Amino acid sequence: MLGIVDYGAGNQTSVRRALDALGITSTISHDAEKLWSCQGIIVPGVGAAGQAMQQLRGTGLDGLLKDAAKQGRPVLGICLGCQILLDYSEENDTDLLGLIHGQCRRFASDLTEEDGRPAPVPHMGWNTLHIQQKDCSLLKGLPSEAFFYFVHSYYIDPESPQIIAQSYYGHPFTAIVGHEGLWGVQFHPEKSGRPGLQLLKNFYTFCQEDKNHAQ
Repeated sequence: MLGIVDYGAGNQTSVRRALDALGITSTISHDAEKLWSCQGIIVPGVGAAGQAMQQLRGTGLDGLLKDAAKQGRPVLGICLGCQILLDYSEENDTDLLGLIHGQCRRFASDLTEEDGRPAPVPHMGWNTLHIQQKDCSLLKGLPSEAFFYFVHSYYIDPESPQIIAQSYYGHPFTAIVGHEGLWGVQFHPEKSGRPGLQLLKNFYTFCQEDKNHAQ
């Protein structure tokens, strides 16, 4: 079973529906003990960094996620859930979880595409990945030309060894960050059709294998 963290940041039900479509059992919860018993933890999120961190700290779920990362429990952050894995966000001048070193920055208001056309903020729509770590477990079975769905005004700017894949919107930005067992994806796999479902399936497969290894 996968645990979906409920911290008032939206899109939990859409993530669960995607997992349901894959036949993967999941639970949406704000109960730390219940989430800890799951094979892996998904941190979804749509909203603002300041409010998200206030909710996590107020419920003690920040400690759960830090302990999970420290002990090697599989964690996947999605969109805002990806951003809060880093150290700091310009949004609301917010200190984050600090599980992955780096910052979240706002896209410039005068952003332009390569051909000079304006690139409105938020970045909203489909985009491809430029993969830097092809052996990443999340990416197994994904075609190189796969498109994923993005909706964000802030982008993650991690330390380079943590960058797994980038996309381009006005300039290159990180789309997948982390390392085996602790990942953040800036896009919404639950809204990205077959490639997104494959990525979620890959995460679940990793969780199952990780649990078997632990035993």
